[in-house]
Amino acid sequence: MTDKRCRVLGYSVDLLTFGEAVDFILNKIKNNIGLHIITINPEIIFAADKNRELSEIIKASELVLPESSGIVKALSFKGIKQEQIPGIDFSKRLLQKCAVLNYPVALIGAKEHVIIKAVNNLKKELPSLNIVYFHDGYFEKEDEVINEIVKNKPKLILCALGAPKQEMFIKKCKKIYNNGVYIGIGGSFDVWAGEVKRAPKIFQKLGLEWLYRTIKQPERIKRIYKTLPVFLFRAIIDSVNK
Repeated sequence: MTDKRCRVLGYSVDLLTFGEAVDFILNKIKNNIGLHIITINPEIIFAADKNRELSEIIKASELVLPESSGIVKALSFKGIKQEQIPGIDFSKRLLQKCAVLNYPVALIGAKEHVIIKAVNNLKKELPSLNIVYFHDGYFEKEDEVINEIVKNKPKLILCALGAPKQEMFIKKCKKIYNNGVYIGIGGSFDVWAGEVKRAPKIFQKLGLEWLYRTIKQPERIKRIYKTLPVFLFRAIIDSVNK
């Protein structure tokens, strides 16, 4: 938790720049302080409104970053100019830092062939990256995976199990191993594996990756347009009642 926070629909969001957030986390890693980072967006807020455990996990997490343009827009309604911090970019920057500082990392999630390709690609891109453990996301015995994490003692643990499964897993794992920084990063492994193409830079810069994904995956339209307008309306009401 930082001393610069603002609430969006009942959930605190840390008001940091990309660089400040990286430095904050590296300091925690250096001092062996456990941390659960939430990259928050409208969809996870709506999911948390229907899932008490997920809601409590978000509220108890030590750092909540504005992952989407929707959250940034909601903050702007309150007069706050905040930088968007996409989870995929943020976690990649942390991996780059870990490679330089020789901090061990673990990767959990995605399909077996995807995680293998992601690990291989990351090692090619960052030869000094010390990946001490990785596992696909299709496991039945959580305790076995957690035991491996405890055994290998990573400083950064990236979980791509999808929300809310990844948040639930992190909560359980952190109770047993609290010397690492945990981040749920959704579909990032698919991108790093080359299985999914990310939006062009112009879409990223304008905060419109969600629009690009919707164009490429029309089946997302119902879900996106059911969530985003309602979220923005609620955010406007929230800003009036601040």
